[in-house]
Amino acid sequence: QSCATRCFAEFGSEDLNNWLSCTIEDNQCVKIPTAGVDSSVGDVSDTGPAYNDAALKAFDPTTLIGKWYKTDGLNPNYDLFDCQANTFDASPGPGQAKAAELDMGILFRVPRPASSGGGFWENQLKEHMVVDKLAPETPNPTGRTMHTNGKMFGLTFEENWYIVGESDGSKGIPAFKLVAYKGRTLQGKYEGSFVYAKEPILPSAAVPAVKEAASKAGLDFDKFTRIDNTCPTTTKALNDPTAGTGTETTDWIDLVIGEGGVIDWVIPGWRGEYNK
Repeated sequence: QSCATRCFAEFGSEDLNNWLSCTIEDNQCVKIPTAGVDSSVGDVSDTGPAYNDAALKAFDPTTLIGKWYKTDGLNPNYDLFDCQANTFDASPGPGQAKAAELDMGILFRVPRPASSGGGFWENQLKEHMVVDKLAPETPNPTGRTMHTNGKMFGLTFEENWYIVGESDGSKGIPAFKLVAYKGRTLQGKYEGSFVYAKEPILPSAAVPAVKEAASKAGLDFDKFTRIDNTCPTTTKALNDPTAGTGTETTDWIDLVIGEGGVIDWVIPGWRGEYNK
C-alpha cells in the first residue's frame, strides 16, 4: 500500500485517475489481486472491533470546522504520512443543517526513500463527509459518526468514521478529536485510528484524555506513532512543476503512452507502426 501511494504521489493527476478508473474498475482491463477478500459484500465495518458503542452520541460536527493536524496514527499504511493537515468546511445541501455535510481538504507528504535520492511528494486531495445524525434518511446500522465514499487516485473507496473521544479545549485539556475508522476498497477492508489536534504535535496535557478515550474504544494509544509534522520548506516537493526534478505530475504521460510505456506493454503496435 505504501509503495502504491508513493507511485500515485509521484505521477498522480486527474488524467491518471481517470485512466486507472477506466482500466481497473470500469472495464477491468487490469485485474487486481484481492487476497481472497470479497470487498463487494457486507458492511465496511463487519470485521474487527465495533466502535458503535464508543462513538460520541452528542458529537457536534460544527466543532470540526477549521484546520486540524493529524498528530498520531495507528495504521502505518494509511495514517502515518508526513505533514498531515485536514481542513473542514461546511457544505450543506438545501434545507440541511449547517454542518450536515463537510468538505475535507487533505494535505500530506510522501517521502522518497533516501536510496532513491530522497525528497518528498506533496499531495492535496478532497473528500466529502456526511454526518449521519443530521442525515436521518441514510441507513446507519453501524452507529458511525460520519461516512464518506468516492474515488481517490481513480479507485473507489468507502469509509465509516467514529469520533470516539474529544476535548473542546476546556478544563485544561487542549482540543483534540480521536477518530477510529473502517473502510474498504477493491482490494479489501482496512481500518485504523488517528488523533486530530490544533497543533502539529499533540500537547502533553491532552495525552491522558486521549489514552482514556482510546481505551474505552478498545484501542491502545501506546501503539500509535507520532506523525512527523515538522514540514521543512528548504526544498520544493518533487512533484512541484518548478522544482526541476523531472517528477512533476505531467510526467506520468510518458510513463503511460511514451515509447516502452504501459500501453506498449498492453497493446503492442497501438500506434499503427506494424501496419506500414
